[in-house]
Amino acid sequence: MRKAVRFFPLVPAIMLLIPVIFGSLMSAQTSSVATPSQTTAQPGTPTVAEAEEFIHQAETRLNDLTGKASRAAWVQSNFITDDTEQMAADANEVLIGATTELAKQATRYDHLKLSDELTRKMLLLKLSAAVPAPAPNDPKELAEMARIGTSLEADYGKGKYCPKTGKHAGECLDITAIERIMASSTDPEELKDLWVGWHTISPPMRKRYARWVELGNKGAKDMGFSDLGAMWRAGYDMTPDQFSADVERLWQQVKPLYDSLHAYVRAKLIEKYGPTAVDANGMIRADLLGNPWAQEWGNIFPLVAPPQQKEPYDVTDLLKAKNVDAIGMVKYGEGFFTSMGFAPLPKTFWERSLFVKPRDRDVVCHASAWDIDNFDDLRLKMCIQVRGEDFVTVHHELGHNFYQRAYEKQPFLFKGGANDGFHEAIGDTIALAITPEYLNKVGLLATIPQTDDTGYLLRMALDKVAFLPFGLLIDQWRWKVFSGQIKPADYNKAWWEMREKYQGIAPPVARSEADFDPGAKYHVPANVPYTRYFLARILQFQFYRAMCREAGFSGPLYRCSFYGNKAAGTKLNAMLEMGQSKPWPDALYVLTGERQTDAGAMMEYFAPLKQWLDEQNKGKQVGWKSSSQ
Repeated sequence: MRKAVRFFPLVPAIMLLIPVIFGSLMSAQTSSVATPSQTTAQPGTPTVAEAEEFIHQAETRLNDLTGKASRAAWVQSNFITDDTEQMAADANEVLIGATTELAKQATRYDHLKLSDELTRKMLLLKLSAAVPAPAPNDPKELAEMARIGTSLEADYGKGKYCPKTGKHAGECLDITAIERIMASSTDPEELKDLWVGWHTISPPMRKRYARWVELGNKGAKDMGFSDLGAMWRAGYDMTPDQFSADVERLWQQVKPLYDSLHAYVRAKLIEKYGPTAVDANGMIRADLLGNPWAQEWGNIFPLVAPPQQKEPYDVTDLLKAKNVDAIGMVKYGEGFFTSMGFAPLPKTFWERSLFVKPRDRDVVCHASAWDIDNFDDLRLKMCIQVRGEDFVTVHHELGHNFYQRAYEKQPFLFKGGANDGFHEAIGDTIALAITPEYLNKVGLLATIPQTDDTGYLLRMALDKVAFLPFGLLIDQWRWKVFSGQIKPADYNKAWWEMREKYQGIAPPVARSEADFDPGAKYHVPANVPYTRYFLARILQFQFYRAMCREAGFSGPLYRCSFYGNKAAGTKLNAMLEMGQSKPWPDALYVLTGERQTDAGAMMEYFAPLKQWLDEQNKGKQVGWKSSSQ
């Protein structure tokens, strides 16, 4: 996605409800659909047989409702009107209500001794109400929550900024256009104007977002959780507190690498823009890092490249030299998977996907992978631009699609990634293998450059490493919002305290509580949990190293590509087809032989760069001082 962080949404306001817990959307089937009365708990002492029948009916019912909701969501995302928003909200409301109802009914069987499979299904059913939030018991509040969720996402999708001065005066720019300009501009005034302009779309969301949080927390408490954040963290085969500690452990593993990268980039930006690039505390100005959110920094590589070492090739130029169009880029992505032994995408994928932004209407351009019927109606929704960034995004999104198809034979409640970080990591694992060797094999790159790899590793780090604190802080902010530690009156103040603490960046202009800067990032108004992307950044290197070993690769880890290797594909598929049927450590073990998420593979990949960065930073400040320190 790119580089908007990528995900695979289903329905507005309950984004990732089924991909996270069930993995995909299933088609509407009008026969044998359970009614609410059929899945209402029976009086008396429950039995194992009753529990089995309950799960069967619940899966059938959700099968039907998710199919209907997915189609409504697809139409709403691709034809944004008041009518489609209402249609999606209606389907959303029904699905939220049914999911919460079933999750609450599942507690009736808590004290029964059930099989391991049935016990896990009960757990997943309960947790299915967590994302984005369980519905309140009051039907009016349920309807209100659905309307708010849909309207927040739609506001983001329709968002535009119309500059009054400068080269784009008179144009009204959507986020795709703003991303494109900020990716290449080196005019600090233009960058500041676009940054400030895009952040004007979100203040109207603030009051509704606060109400959505209130309703989400109410539903979470009805389910027995202290707040919605605790419920979100409960879906990782460990307690919420254990999960928080595990995320912090991973961050501490990679923080030294990020700090070194930050110090190096800061010095280079000061060389380019002067002292205004950095504030008095050593934090980098947020609008100078290559995109509207400063989440990935790869676009500024030309400004920070090692001396005398520019990128040996530009993927955008390679694609244009071959006259590759949007569909051609998707064909390359599909070809990577088929080279490892996976079956091609179905014909309907090419007929029903959205590859290019329509000229006649607004659409949600944020890249996403869809599985409409959990069988073979796989789709990609993406406003593809012919550029290297989107080439990577395509490979990432197809990772979701191939994962969705791999677990299609699992029972309904097991149709999902081992955890949500797994689903995000698969496509990025493939994207790591977009090496010069791969580009050469597929005919995009005539010769493999024989140069120092420092530039290559730095370019990778500007995306992979720079993203880590951003991937962490969004949910750190939301967890505190959900718990009440951050009050609505302090939303923006706390947001910038988080960004300072983790990223070491500062806004280009003063911000206040008249702003709602979190809402300018899609995943906040769409209520999509974000820690999955942080986990995916760690897991992808763990997966990548395991597949390189399976392929018999020897040499620097960062030069490995398993394109065309059937053994690596078989190993990968063995994990993918497990879906969510086992705890994620079991799935991790199948591919890697390890049971703990570990950043060691990432640190190994970037070890030569870390040494080089530390040499460049000698005698310079490393780190920064945030206002919260």
